[in-house]
Amino acid sequence: MRLFHKKTSCEQCMEEFESYEDLVDHTRHAHHHDIVKCNECGKEFIHEKDRLHHSREEHKKKIKSRMHKGEHKHDIANPLPQDDLDAHMRNFSDNF
Repeated sequence: MRLFHKKTSCEQCMEEFESYEDLVDHTRHAHHHDIVKCNECGKEFIHEKDRLHHSREEHKKKIKSRMHKGEHKHDIANPLPQDDLDAHMRNFSDNF
């Protein structure tokens, strides 16, 4: 049943392809078009706007973690050396 099978077509020559990857290969070889790659996973795109959309949707978890990086506190189970020093200074600062 091919009712729900979506074909992709080339904007320049209107040739149809079964997959987006086939369209990218065609565009690269037949029309000598520059291809844009995703920096995270290496997936290839014809247009920069498609790469940006992919990046936002597919890699948004990683982007969110970068945005909130400064908000996270360190784990108490694995304190950083400076955190350990600060805790000792609070506990024993009277004795110094």
